[in-house]
Amino acid sequence: MHRVGSAGNTTNSTRPRKEKRLTYVLSDADDTKHCAGINSLALLKTTVFDGCDYLFTGSRDGTLKRWALGEDAATCSATFESHVDWVNDCVLAGDNTLVSCSSDTTLKTWNGLSDGTCTRTLRQHSDYITCLASAGKNSNAVASGGLGGEVFIWDIEAALSPVSRSGEAMEDDSSNGINGSGHPLPITSLRTINSSNNISVHSTQSHGYVPTAAKGHKESVYALAMNDSGSLLVSGGTEKVVRVWDPRSGSKTMKLRGHTDNIRALILDSSGRYCLSGSSDSMIRLWDLGQQRCVHSYAVHTDSVWALASTPTFSHVYSGGRDFSLYLTDLSTRESLLLCTGEQPILQLALHDDSIWVASTDSSVTRWPAEGHNPQKVFQKGGSFLAGNLSFSRARVSLEGSSPVPVYKEPLLTIPGTPAVVHHEILNNRRHVLTKVPFEKKKEELFEMVSIPAWFTVDTRLGSLSIHLDTPQCFSAEMYSADLNIVGKPEDDKVNLARETLKGLLAHWLTKRRQRFGNQASSTNGELPGREITTRSHAHPRIDGDSTAENDSVVYPPFEFSMISPPSIITEGSQGGPWRKKITDLDGTEDDKELPWWCLDCVLNNRLPPRENTKCSFYLQPCEGSTVQILTQGKLSAPRILRIHKVINYVIEKMVLDKPLDSLNSDATFPPGLAGGPLQPATVGDGSFRSGMKPWQKLKPSIEILCNNQASAYAFYIHSCDNAVKFREILNFFSSEDDVSGGC
Repeated sequence: MHRVGSAGNTTNSTRPRKEKRLTYVLSDADDTKHCAGINSLALLKTTVFDGCDYLFTGSRDGTLKRWALGEDAATCSATFESHVDWVNDCVLAGDNTLVSCSSDTTLKTWNGLSDGTCTRTLRQHSDYITCLASAGKNSNAVASGGLGGEVFIWDIEAALSPVSRSGEAMEDDSSNGINGSGHPLPITSLRTINSSNNISVHSTQSHGYVPTAAKGHKESVYALAMNDSGSLLVSGGTEKVVRVWDPRSGSKTMKLRGHTDNIRALILDSSGRYCLSGSSDSMIRLWDLGQQRCVHSYAVHTDSVWALASTPTFSHVYSGGRDFSLYLTDLSTRESLLLCTGEQPILQLALHDDSIWVASTDSSVTRWPAEGHNPQKVFQKGGSFLAGNLSFSRARVSLEGSSPVPVYKEPLLTIPGTPAVVHHEILNNRRHVLTKVPFEKKKEELFEMVSIPAWFTVDTRLGSLSIHLDTPQCFSAEMYSADLNIVGKPEDDKVNLARETLKGLLAHWLTKRRQRFGNQASSTNGELPGREITTRSHAHPRIDGDSTAENDSVVYPPFEFSMISPPSIITEGSQGGPWRKKITDLDGTEDDKELPWWCLDCVLNNRLPPRENTKCSFYLQPCEGSTVQILTQGKLSAPRILRIHKVINYVIEKMVLDKPLDSLNSDATFPPGLAGGPLQPATVGDGSFRSGMKPWQKLKPSIEILCNNQASAYAFYIHSCDNAVKFREILNFFSSEDDVSGGC
C-alpha cells in the first residue's frame, strides 16, 4: 500500500490511503436495450401537432433511455449514462429537464431532448436516493427522498443557473465539478425537512454548502408526491405513516396513520385534497387531507402494492405490485378489475391516454389497454369484484380459489430488454467469466489446469458484468504471449494482463489525447500535457517488454474492446465523485482529476507498482518408484510464471549432462537407472540453458512433470506444455511453498 500525506495535513505524518478503483462494465451487443429491471417511468407528451411523445425509462443497469413512441412501435433515441449505480426514479421538470436519482447518492439533471448529456450532478444525500416528486404547474419544484430519512426540495431553475458563490452541492458532470475555467460550479439553495416539522432553507456559503441530515423522518423514505401547484408534499416510508408538508410556509404538518407496513407509493390529486397510498401491507388507502383521515381502504392485492397511477379526474386508480398483477379500481364504488398479470413484480406505472405503461423487475416495458379517459368501458367487459376493506379478506378469497381472470392476455406493445446477468463465475484462467449457462457442467468443460492470481473482481449488480480493478493486486497476473496467441511478439515475452487491459480500455482516450497534445501525450515522465499530474511515486520500475513508447501503446487483439458496443468506465480521480462514461466518449482531456493516477502511470509511463516476490523456490525429486536418482540436492528457483517446457529441458539437460550419446537406446529414450550426479543449486528459466540445439534435443526425449501426484502441463501459473509427453521415468515436481504447491 502506498502511503501519502493526508489532505490538508500540515505535519509530516502519513496515513495509508486506499487508491481509487477503476471498473469497466461490459455492454451487450445491442446497447439500445436495458439489461436490468426498470425502476422508473416518465412520460413527455408533445405539444406539437403530429409530434412524437417520449417515454423515459430508468433502470437498475445505471442508465436512462428515451423512447420515441409511435402507434405500434417504440424506438430508443438516446441513452443517458452517468450514474454509477441503480437509477431509482426520474421525473420531468422545467423546460424539458429530466431529473434522475440513484443509489450512487446523487441527483442528475439532463436536457431531455438532447443526445444524453448530463447537465448537472447534485450531491446532498448521504445515502441511496429512492424517490422523486415534481409539481405539474410549478415545474421548478422537485423533491427527493432516500434512506436515512432525508428529504430535500430543489429549485431546478436555480440549480441550473450559475451564481457567483461557489460550493459543493452541484457539479458540471462533464468535468466532475470543475467548469471550463477550472473553478467549482455553484450550488443552488434548497429546503430541508427537519425534525422540528419545519422546512428550513439553506443558502450558499462561500466555503461551499454542506447540508445537515434531514430529520423529518426517523426512518427511510420510499415514496413522495406533490400536487400540481407544488403547494403540498406528501412522503412515506418504513415508519408506516404518511407525512404532509407545506413547502410554502413550512409551518403546517400532518401525520396520517393507518398502514401497518412500509409505504411504497403515493399520488395526489391536482388540487391536493386527496391522497392515495400503496403499502407493503397489500392495502390501498384514500386519504382526505382536509379531514386528516382515511376515508376508504381497498383490499385488492394479495401482496405488496408498489406502484399507483390515477385517471386525470382521480376517479379510478391503477395499481401494481409484488403479486405480478395490474388492477383497476373505482374509488367511489369500490369495484375492482384485474387488467393483466405478468411474470415479474410491477415497479412503476405511467398512464398514457387510453393505455398504460408497466415497468417491472424484468428489463422489458409493456404497454396495456387502460381506457384512461373512460375506464367504465373496461368494467363493461365483466369479471369485476368488490374490493374489501381488510387485507386478509382479499387473501382469503385468493386462497378459496376464486381469483379473478385478467381482462387482457397480451400487451399492445413490448419494449424488449436484455436478460440481466444474475449468476457468474470467474474461471481459473482468470481471463474468462462464465454467465447465464448451466454452471457446473460448463465450468467443468472450461476448466484449465492453471493457477493464476486473482487480479480482478466481478459483480452483476447493474445487470451486466462489472469488472473491478484495484491496485496493486490487479497487476499480479502475467501470461506468455504465445499462450495469448499474440502474433509478431516473442513467445516467451510476458504480458501483464491488467496493463494490457488498461491499454485497451484507454486506447480511444490516448488517441484523442495525441490529437490534442501531440506525441508528448504518450510518454510524459509523470506529467500530463494540459494539466499537471500529481505523481505519487517515481520509484516504480519499468516493466519488461517493449522498450519504445510507440510499441507500448499497441493494443494486442486479446485486449481489444468492441467499438460497436463499447464498455463503460466507472471510476473517480483526485477531484469530484465517481463518474461513468463509455470509453468512446472520453475526449482526451481527462487527467488525474478524473482518472486514478495509477492507471495513467501505467498507460502513459509504462510503470507498474513494485512487486514483493517475483521468484519461487522448489525442489525436483524422482517420482515414487522411479529408479532415477535425485538431480540436485539443493533448492531451485524460478520466476513465478514459467513455461513447463523450460523445466523439462532443464531436467533432461541435467540427466544427460556429460553423458555420451551412445547411452541412448535406439528408440531415443533414456535407459533405466540413468541419472546425473549431485549438482549445485541452480536457477530454472533465467537463461541457464545453453544456447544452440544439443544432440539430445534433436531426439525429442519424452518427460512428464507431475504436480501433487497429478500429471500436469502447468506449474507456477504455467500455461503451456509444448514438449510434455509420456516418459518411462517420471519425475515428481513439487514446491516447498504451500501457496505454490497448492496452486499447481
